[in-house]
Formats: sequence, structure tokens, C-alpha cells
Amino acid sequence: MGHREDLLEGAKKCLAEKGFVRTTARDIVSASGTNLASIGYHYGSKDALLTQAFIALIDEWGEGVHGAGLGGADRSLERMRALWDGVLAQHDATAPVWAASMEVALSGDRLPELRSLLAASQAQGRRGLVSLLTGTPEDEVTEEDERTLGTVYQALLNGLMLQWLFDPASAASAEEFTQGLRRVAEGLTGAPVPAASKGPEVEAG
Repeated sequence: MGHREDLLEGAKKCLAEKGFVRTTARDIVSASGTNLASIGYHYGSKDALLTQAFIALIDEWGEGVHGAGLGGADRSLERMRALWDGVLAQHDATAPVWAASMEVALSGDRLPELRSLLAASQAQGRRGLVSLLTGTPEDEVTEEDERTLGTVYQALLNGLMLQWLFDPASAASAEEFTQGLRRVAEGLTGAPVPAASKGPEVEAG
């Protein structure tokens, strides 16, 4: 690998271990075996590099979930249940990444560049979730899909992960979360919604 790839791998490692706020440029240099000048040359700034590392980690998470195969028909509760199972199965490995994103979200004006860069990546994440849950190829997801379905899917995912970050012991299981969504749908439509098939239980971690 060249310095660009080495820096990205080093930044991913630092992000998982220390988060956005505590990671310094020298930490990344040490983890990647490169030099400080390389960060500016390849990425412009440490914050831009960390943002790319965060996006790469989320992409890897999505590819892992997608590669494992999501059961159920497109747009079904079974598909959503399969996604939540996959998310919670990777909780221990991905919790530091979600925690790092919360750092930035709660930072106020202390990390303006980083907040701006991460905010710009939100649309990409919403498109990916729409693709996973509806079966629509990502390049065919419309702006309306991303701004409506994608926003709701992202809120559900972030909310579930936040519960697990606070207290995994009391957080909802994939089954409970899915059945909660079914009950919400029934309340909104006034019509019974078939329950998702349970399938194998997956423990987080």
C-alpha cells in the first residue's frame, strides 16, 4: 500500500480505539508508519482524513451486513429484522465507531470542520440503508427516497445503537425492535401487519 492507503488504515484504527476528539495527527502517523506531511498532501487535514476513515468503517459495516445476506422480501419486516440482527451481532466491534460519531454530534461548535464533513456524508449513509432495506440499487435511489425513507431508516438505526451504547443489558433485542415497528405500523394504518418470522437469535458481540 502507498501512504494514502496506510494513512486511511491507521486513521481507522485510531478512530476505533480513541475516537475523533482524542486522536491526534501524530497518533495516525504512528499507527500508519507514515509522516505528518502525508496527511496534508493526501487528505488536506486530520479531520478530513478521520471523516474518510469513518465513512470507510461504515461502508465496511454495510458490506459485511449485505455480504452475510439479508433474509426476507424487499421492504418487509423480515428484512428489517435481519438488518437489526446483523447490526447487533457486530455491536462490540462497531460500538467505538458509533461512539465516535456521537462525540462529534455533541461537540457543538468545538469541531466545526469535522461536523461539516460528517454532515455531508449523511446522505450517503441514508442511500445505503434505503438500498439495503428496499432492494433498490444504490445508484437508483432517488433524492426523495433518501430524504424520506432514508431519514427514517437512519433515525431507527442511530436510535437502536444509542440504546446499546448506553446500556446493552436493557436495550431492545432485534425481535423486540422489529415487533415495536410492527405495532407502530398497525397504529398508523389501523390494519393488522403480519409479524416478522423470528429466525435464529443472534447475540450482540
